[in-house]
Amino acid sequence: MELTHALRSTGSIREFTDQRVSDEVLYEILDDARFAPSGGNRQAWRVIVVEGERRQQLRELYLDGWHDYVAHVLSGNVPFSPLASEQERVAAFSKRNDAIALSNPAGFAETIDRVPAMLVVLADLGALAATDRDLDRYQLVGGASVYPFVWSILLSAHEHGIGGVITTVLTLHEAEAREVLQIPDNYAVAALVALGVPVRRATRLRRRRVEEFTTRDTYDGESFRRHDVH
Repeated sequence: MELTHALRSTGSIREFTDQRVSDEVLYEILDDARFAPSGGNRQAWRVIVVEGERRQQLRELYLDGWHDYVAHVLSGNVPFSPLASEQERVAAFSKRNDAIALSNPAGFAETIDRVPAMLVVLADLGALAATDRDLDRYQLVGGASVYPFVWSILLSAHEHGIGGVITTVLTLHEAEAREVLQIPDNYAVAALVALGVPVRRATRLRRRRVEEFTTRDTYDGESFRRHDVH
């Protein structure tokens, strides 16, 4: 697949056919993804291919977290925003029962245990160069050594005719997931990746234009445009 096409067409896929993703294809996807960049080339990721009854256990954890996510949306707030006020948190909590009532038996969260392939990606906390560790704000820099790998999984999957989605909802119940999957304390749950043959694939992804998120010199500088001459 041509790279530009892959970058512009690898959207999130949550609906899959019943076709199985073979171990051979899954191995090839991971074999491609392992070349993702990481801090110090420490490759701070570990992958668990989840099968059997553990899937049902993760589904219960995931669905509970999904209800919390939807409750935030119903309250008009960005789910789990690091900048959320106490009032916004309370508003989200008050919508939890409404979120549960909206649960769709055929929805992605409700059927996540039946996705063709389920990967839980872990981050080795001891291998992350988290340069924002000591800043008085939400920490995110360490993810730069893990999430390129996760994204590479989706890019390689696309090349193999497979679709998928990166989701972090399971992290809301990391302690319980740690017990289910026997994850050591020095690893964090970075993502759950669901893969399968797509029922359909979006042909036109919607994203903001470059001019809407890029400026020159300062945060509020002039928009960066294709034909600017300086």
